[in-house]
Amino acid sequence: MVLLKMTFDCKAGASKGRSPTPTAKSGAGGGGGGGGGVTNGAQPTTAATPTTATTTAAGGAAATGGGGGGGGGGCSRSTLHANKTILKTVSVFLASGKRNSSNQSKAAAAALQNKRQQRQRKMDELSGKINPKLLDNLRKKTRFTKDELDALCRIYRKLVSNCQYAAKTLASSSSSAAIAKPHAAVEGIDRIVFRELLHSTFDIVTEEILMERIFCSWDKAHEGLPLRLEGWLIGLSTFLRGTPAERAAFCFRVYDLNTDGFITKDEMFTLLRNCLIKQPQDEDPDEGVKDLVEIVLKKFDIDKDGKVSLDDFMGTVAAEPLLIEAFGQCLPTDSAVVSFFSTLQV
Repeated sequence: MVLLKMTFDCKAGASKGRSPTPTAKSGAGGGGGGGGGVTNGAQPTTAATPTTATTTAAGGAAATGGGGGGGGGGCSRSTLHANKTILKTVSVFLASGKRNSSNQSKAAAAALQNKRQQRQRKMDELSGKINPKLLDNLRKKTRFTKDELDALCRIYRKLVSNCQYAAKTLASSSSSAAIAKPHAAVEGIDRIVFRELLHSTFDIVTEEILMERIFCSWDKAHEGLPLRLEGWLIGLSTFLRGTPAERAAFCFRVYDLNTDGFITKDEMFTLLRNCLIKQPQDEDPDEGVKDLVEIVLKKFDIDKDGKVSLDDFMGTVAAEPLLIEAFGQCLPTDSAVVSFFSTLQV
């Protein structure tokens, strides 16, 4: 609409700039638009001949035509400039659309590739396979050889299969199994199988609360979730071949029941009360547990703030290694470790 209005105004201006009669006055008006028309279009004197008058009138008409032509040229240039501006705007818009479309396509392709990699990684975990890149990474993070890692992956596959079988058996024995949804595959080692492994393979005989804490503290990156392949292997490396400092840090995570970074008196009381054997003749066994908590706290609380921090625990265990399991068993016996590696057949 703007372009049409500009074209119409320019045409109207051009029409107004032309005079139908080439008179001297018209010549004067045209001179204003065309330049030297004023001089050539001056009023003829009484001595002028008809030839001179005719020439003068012709000059005025030419000036008038020149003025109209100038107006028409200005209108044409304005229209051309407007058209160029619109074309440039459209070109920029189209180019921006192409860039956005290209970026969206790249993002979609990257997301699809990432999804495929995650799916393949899960399939490898369930099958116990390790790709070469992950194998090199695990050899750096653990203290296992390549053959040991392969054997441990086979054990992982069996444990996951046991988890899936147990879950399917539980679902089929349920009274609502007929209307239950199909059971999804368990992608990892769950609590039940993990606790059975600790008890039967590593001779861990302890209270339920410690069993749960060992499971949750096994993989620091995913507390409480089913154990995946990498978390299983890294945790097992600390559990079986960790340095004294690594094993002490693991025990501290187990004893820190609320994961706030400290072992408090209440946590000590809970742990020690479950570990002690209650005698029938004891009138109030909790009083003996409270006395024991005070004794243990004095031993571990190096900075005397009323609770045991990681630094307190590490310092005390470094001085007296036997206190590493002061609040309950959470590490395998030496004989259990030797027996486990002998079953790997490597």
